[in-house]
Amino acid sequence: MAEFDPGVTGAAAAGHFGAAGSGVALAAATIAAAWNVQGDPARPGFAAAVREAFGVDLPLQPNTLARSGALTALWLGPRSWLLVAGDAAPADNYTARRDAVNAAGGALFDLSAGRVAWTVAGPRAADVLAKGCPLDLHLRAFTPGTCAQSLFGRIGVLVARCDDTPAFALLVPRSYARDVWHLLCESAAQYGCDVLPPAAFGRPAGR
Repeated sequence: MAEFDPGVTGAAAAGHFGAAGSGVALAAATIAAAWNVQGDPARPGFAAAVREAFGVDLPLQPNTLARSGALTALWLGPRSWLLVAGDAAPADNYTARRDAVNAAGGALFDLSAGRVAWTVAGPRAADVLAKGCPLDLHLRAFTPGTCAQSLFGRIGVLVARCDDTPAFALLVPRSYARDVWHLLCESAAQYGCDVLPPAAFGRPAGR
């Protein structure tokens, strides 16, 4: 079984473990920056200020996400969103972005140091997550562009399906990274698992 590498949180050496075949692929999804945006979307100018600052529209439907380039905006609640930058380009000018959001009646918090993410892909990806997550992850119920806060094991996670491939993004608090990684590995072993090199959040692993 692949072992957690304490030198790189959420990552392990690339290779294959478990049963023969490749039912699952795991990869660390690197995050350049993550922010929590809070505010009232009905307040004049708030959504526009976020769009101007980050170049992405906030998703207003519950449990949905929106993407623009390397940035993904995930709905957390009626007045709260998580913005995740997979590449370094959108991560600069935090102070200016925060001030712009504050001026529009919102708030911006830097969560970059507190989140770790993985991509769980392959034909048995939903089966791996279903071992520890109560969400219905079938494509009919958890459609592309969907995200939801839930549990994996007993750990709070944010699960997202960014596109129509059999792949999920799993975001967890950094302090629980080791536990979640081992649980993913244990859950994937029976299907045959390939651990792939890290890729930026929002990009397909292995590309």
